[in-house]
Amino acid sequence: MEILKAEIEDLPQILSLQKLAYQSEAILVNDFSIPPLTQTLESIENDYKSGIILKAADENIIIGSVRGKKIGDTAYFGKLIVNPDFQNRGIGTKLLLAVEKYFPKMRYGIFTSNLSEKNLAIYQKNGYIEFKREKYSDNFDFVFLYKPGDANND
Repeated sequence: MEILKAEIEDLPQILSLQKLAYQSEAILVNDFSIPPLTQTLESIENDYKSGIILKAADENIIIGSVRGKKIGDTAYFGKLIVNPDFQNRGIGTKLLLAVEKYFPKMRYGIFTSNLSEKNLAIYQKNGYIEFKREKYSDNFDFVFLYKPGDANND
């Protein structure tokens, strides 16, 4: 498996994988209208132009992805996805650490739902600290985490 910068040609496959990967999240939060499931190709192309998208590829098949974008002194990460058939193999952690390297010595921000215990565990294990919760719906809250700039390893 390799982690590489995604190419524009990869975006349809990444979007398809995203919709597959977020099915479990939609079930967890009982909401199939969450933005990762309704995102369009045009929208992911805008993400590509305004930040970075990495892909985890295994023999030219994209099995994971993550996005990063710098705003001010913080790099925000999102859409950290792994094909359900490849989960629990450390790919998500490798993607997270790989995207951090594109934004050295910055503060990092990421969020997930309060029901996503696996995501929260991965982020906290890698130095992310919860700093706020916001109610998204009657079903769940968003949990916002950050990793201080001085906690980053080069």
